[in-house]
Amino acid sequence: MQAVGTRDRKRNLVSRTHTKREFLKGGCYTKLMMKEIRIAIVGVGNCASSLIQGINFYRDLTPDAAIGLMHWKVGGYRPSDIKIVAAFDIDRRKIGKDVAEAIFEKPNCTKVFCSAVEKSGVRVMMGKKLDGCSEHMADYDDSCTFLPADGLEPEKKSLVRALREAQTDIVLNYLPVGSEKAARFYAECALEAGAALINNMPVFIASDPVWAARFYEKGLPLMGDDVKSQLGATIIHRMLVDLFKKRGVKLDRTYQINTGGNTDFLNMLNRTRLVSKKRSKTEAIQSVASTRLDDENIHVGPSDYVPWQKDNKVCFIRMEGQLFGGVPMNLELRLSVEDSPNSAGIVIDAIRCCKLALDRGVGGILHAPSSYFFKHPPIQCTDDEAYGATEAFIREMGRETGEGGLSAPAGEGDIPVSSAVQGQRK
Repeated sequence: MQAVGTRDRKRNLVSRTHTKREFLKGGCYTKLMMKEIRIAIVGVGNCASSLIQGINFYRDLTPDAAIGLMHWKVGGYRPSDIKIVAAFDIDRRKIGKDVAEAIFEKPNCTKVFCSAVEKSGVRVMMGKKLDGCSEHMADYDDSCTFLPADGLEPEKKSLVRALREAQTDIVLNYLPVGSEKAARFYAECALEAGAALINNMPVFIASDPVWAARFYEKGLPLMGDDVKSQLGATIIHRMLVDLFKKRGVKLDRTYQINTGGNTDFLNMLNRTRLVSKKRSKTEAIQSVASTRLDDENIHVGPSDYVPWQKDNKVCFIRMEGQLFGGVPMNLELRLSVEDSPNSAGIVIDAIRCCKLALDRGVGGILHAPSSYFFKHPPIQCTDDEAYGATEAFIREMGRETGEGGLSAPAGEGDIPVSSAVQGQRK
């Protein structure tokens, strides 16, 4: 990234949002200013379960009682305004069931914090398998692995038709790590159906200029890649690396090791599926270091599958460096957190930011929220910078409704955000 000041970088994140008012070609329905946010979920796993539980959990709460949300409203949209209108999976235990039932089927194992999930009237449809299920997972007990359904898989045209008929605003990609072909397949489906895409997993869609240009040309928002949890290993590791830089401590070497017992960790035992994941997580740390570390001095990535941990992830971080006078120091941290609710706490805001862009006719990469909510966005910056730019994005996009985000942090109220809706072509 070009060396520019903090305020300039925040302005850049906001101003690089693409706008195209003449969007939704090909006879797609108008999405402007709808009362609800209509989402389709690809992969009804633990993350989808936590998100759907959360939508129901916050439905009857007041803002004061809504613990765990970064924003109660985003541009006037509350969590309860999110509606599931389509869902796709390949596991035979979930296909055909109402989404409200499917999220509690095996191999899902995340914490149930809201068992009273209202029936959606939406049944999980058979999705496309492609490379979504690693072969090694067939060697494990049915309760902790995928059971792919038999029979014919749907053609792309039938999935696109389903998205259109459901009047989908946004497609959420929750596919397993390593699903390179499947992720691109569903990105194509979103484009053809006239829906925005939020790519929560580490296949590089939003950070690929070719995909970014295609979504821009369709006037559809695109966010990603690889969701950065609410208070997870990546955000904490990044903040510590940034703290070393700000306090003049030289970082010599570091590692981040994670263990867990959900299908995500079981899937990642196949190391060939980890290329994008390791790149995403490693670059998230390298991008905020004062000096990039040599490859042998940084290790960031999953370590092992521990079945009894279920959806609880345990992270170990170690950092070694030099203080004043070259005196050595080291830091060790252990984090234990329920993995999927940690993800949902971010995605529930990403959905609402994406809907604001749809309402305003903004297409292409949403740079500010992508940099704040995801590990591998097109533009990497510190989390403080991304936070300020995201708040500016929300204020600008929510201006017509009078519903902005949180109050601007000290010193940020004068960020010129009027450029947030200016278009920019390649």
